[in-house]
Amino acid sequence: MSQLTLKHLRYFEALARHRHFGRAAEASAISQPALSLQVKELEDILGAPLVERGPRQIRLTPLGEDFAQRARDVLRSVDELAALARASSGPLSGRLRLGVIPTIAPYFLPHLIRQLADRFPDLSVHPREAVTSRLVRDLTEGRIDLALVALPVSEPSLAEHPLFDEEFLLVRPAAQAGQPVPTLDQLGRMQLLLLEEGHCFRDQAISVCKLPRLPAGEIIEGSSLSTLVQMVAAGIGVTLIPEMAAALETRSAAVVIDRLPKPRPGRTIGLVWRKSNPLADRLAELAVVLHPPDVMPQAASAA
Repeated sequence: MSQLTLKHLRYFEALARHRHFGRAAEASAISQPALSLQVKELEDILGAPLVERGPRQIRLTPLGEDFAQRARDVLRSVDELAALARASSGPLSGRLRLGVIPTIAPYFLPHLIRQLADRFPDLSVHPREAVTSRLVRDLTEGRIDLALVALPVSEPSLAEHPLFDEEFLLVRPAAQAGQPVPTLDQLGRMQLLLLEEGHCFRDQAISVCKLPRLPAGEIIEGSSLSTLVQMVAAGIGVTLIPEMAAALETRSAAVVIDRLPKPRPGRTIGLVWRKSNPLADRLAELAVVLHPPDVMPQAASAA
């Protein structure tokens, strides 16, 4: 058992997470044969199989499932020990694994990274884009240190710090310019284009417009805000986008953007991190530094 190393644990944890040798190898930045060799070596050390290998997918054995969870716990503890050392070594420095949701990343992340570089020159930011549920899981399992999301996430193990609020703007075809802006009740009866399942912004739009639950085939969806705006320009329907996205996504589209009647819907953008993270106090300081007006993105012009 003395041959067991953290490298074995990290590679097996990646395989357990991705359930695919190729994707796990890519995530671990090694070749697939090398990862397969490491997993086989781990099984030899333990004297029992961890993986059932099929032609197209793998399954973990019961031992593999238990071992994967223990491996995550060990790796998280090791990372927290490293964070503990960083917390006692002066200003925030080293690697910061930052998760960002897709409806924030293209519009706010570059500005945020510049702000962090100016204030924490020894900090190396490693961003990861994913939907909220994935980021919350990555946070709780120790794969990222911090996440930029729409609040609240309502996870007891996570601390939340709001940064700023922003409105949702209505995007309509350019032919509707000058027409009265619909109320939220009217909007709920229009052809509203939504993001795909899994995006919290989709759920927020459904809540704002009080949309009924519809069969999947009756909902027109897009994979990104850019896709939704282009569908609006084509006359397929209307959509809502966060204010920070308006300038970039509508600059070359034949659409008009409007503010909705008061009380205007919106969301709160903020940072979340594990309460148990030894860097929690430093991350709270970072969050305060990033509070508006220093980092508030420029609002798009709207009627």
